[in-house]
Amino acid sequence: MDVMEAIYQRRSVRAYTDQPVDRTTVEALIKAATHAPSSMNEQPWAFGVVQDPKRLASWSDHIKAYVLQRLKPNSLLAKYRDLLSNPDYHIFHRAGTLIIICARADAHNGEEDCSLAAQNLMLAAHSMGLGTCPIGFARPWLNQARIKRSLSIPDGYVPVFPVVLGFPSGETPPVPRRAPEILFWE
Repeated sequence: MDVMEAIYQRRSVRAYTDQPVDRTTVEALIKAATHAPSSMNEQPWAFGVVQDPKRLASWSDHIKAYVLQRLKPNSLLAKYRDLLSNPDYHIFHRAGTLIIICARADAHNGEEDCSLAAQNLMLAAHSMGLGTCPIGFARPWLNQARIKRSLSIPDGYVPVFPVVLGFPSGETPPVPRRAPEILFWE
């Protein structure tokens, strides 16, 4: 699969089989992530992996409650109130693997660099027949001091990009894209 094909065919997958992704594959994807460009070649990323379905299910419930407690009526996320209130909704879409990409807090552009690493990981996963989905709802919860401590994330790191990984349980249709908005061309 060439890069352009991967870019145009990759989807955010929200339905997975229960087939686990093996450690060797996860390690290969993390290695692909580390080949992303980074500001001043700082390579500010570090990774955490969770492959415990019971833990992910429990976290899903905690994250939904956490987000709902803090959801303001005029928030852009307010439209997800019903979804987050649904006991059957699983934040991690029942994927068997969660990869948390963390940035060194003192990095020049750590969040941006980790996002570039995440894109490499997601494109590499797609090329291997795997599905991925960024999980933005999880980020604020993961950044709580007590959660970071429970995961042994050092104080100098910030969870930036949680992404699930697994074998898709079906086809994910493309989402229409707006035409590029070009602000200037000199």
